[in-house]
Amino acid sequence: MPLQSKFPDLGLTIFSRMSALAQETGAINLSQGFPDFAVDADLQAGVTQAMAAGHNQYAPMPGLPALRAAIAAKFASAYGLAVDANSEITVTAGATQALYTAIAAVLRAGDEALILEPAYDSYAPAIVAQGALPVRVALAPPSFAVDWDAVAAAITPRTRLIIVNNPNNPATSVFSRADLDALAAIAERHDLLVLSDEVYEHLVFDGRQHASVLSHAGLRARSFAVYSFGKTFHATGWKIGYCVATPELTAEFRKLHQYLVFSVSTPMQAALAQHLAEPTHWQGLAGFYQAKRDRLAPGLEAAGFRLLPSAGTYFQLADYRAIRPDLGELAFAEWLTREYGVASIPVSAFYADGRDHGLVRFCFAKREDTLDAAIAKLGRLARG
Repeated sequence: MPLQSKFPDLGLTIFSRMSALAQETGAINLSQGFPDFAVDADLQAGVTQAMAAGHNQYAPMPGLPALRAAIAAKFASAYGLAVDANSEITVTAGATQALYTAIAAVLRAGDEALILEPAYDSYAPAIVAQGALPVRVALAPPSFAVDWDAVAAAITPRTRLIIVNNPNNPATSVFSRADLDALAAIAERHDLLVLSDEVYEHLVFDGRQHASVLSHAGLRARSFAVYSFGKTFHATGWKIGYCVATPELTAEFRKLHQYLVFSVSTPMQAALAQHLAEPTHWQGLAGFYQAKRDRLAPGLEAAGFRLLPSAGTYFQLADYRAIRPDLGELAFAEWLTREYGVASIPVSAFYADGRDHGLVRFCFAKREDTLDAAIAKLGRLARG
């Protein structure tokens, strides 16, 4: 019996494509969003110590109690929020699994879910897998501010869920308190649930403060919020994240979570619990990454790029049209990789219709010598 694909139009992701091209050409890979520097030595040692101490069997389905307690303590310290470690926190196999689980727990066939584009590429496939329809509301450069009137206009009787990403990858924009107020008003008016992807919560720059849906009275009871230890502690390959929601929403989330992964790597959870308990391990992340942003930015500008504001995440968007106005985004990204040895991501890949604004995305979560080498290669652009 022939298999009928649920995703006939999906192929290799743009991240795999550009990383493969970078490897093939020997280019510096500023495309895919992963650090090229080491995980904290104490955190690595904590995994070894946890294994030696016998933490090698299944963890409890919601996550190790020590880790959930450390997460709750972090919310109290960072945001003044009371989150119940037992009934509101679930440790997941990365943020993407948490996103999928929340989407699958909420949506049924025929439902609709709103996503704001440019959007992280896992949202729409997870919606489609449930037999539901992704409804897209486009954001525009340079600010990528949300037009909340357009969001409200996109809602139909079938709309069940709004998915937001704050700070936004790839737009690098961050929500204000007014954005949360507008989101809450829409969600309350139409009785919608909210899924908030907040994996870059600690990477907010220039004195801004992260505005979580969990901190808003009108959103707290109707929101799932998703986070990533991979982003926070430079360990994307560990694939450990967590979801925070009210006890009622968490109960539904866990019904599916237990059959998707049941539980997550025990020794890594134990090490993360110990590491997270020390606030200095996450409190300085904004300054750490802002320095990297500010190291890369002058080199990009000197090469001829026009930079868009980078308010959060570890990405920088750059307008290349003064360099090669004749090329679309994908063609430019491939040309830059092959001819100048630096890989980026076309922002058009984050729109379902592939709309082209003449923008590429660079990742600055790299060692200083990696950033300097990329700047040196791109310097040839200015020299012709």
